[in-house]
Amino acid sequence: MHGEERDPAQSRGEQIQAAEHEAAKQRLLAQAEAERIPAEETTKAVPDRR
Repeated sequence: MHGEERDPAQSRGEQIQAAEHEAAKQRLLAQAEAERIPAEETTKAVPDRR
């Protein structure tokens, strides 16, 4: 019975941790998207300096 009393608390802690992990992932994705360089800009021809 004591294990059953701890499970909700552990489950709640795991839920909080999962939510924080997801929030961090979303922040990283948003930052990466904001800093991303469009492919069109990276594939422009540059004169060769030979």
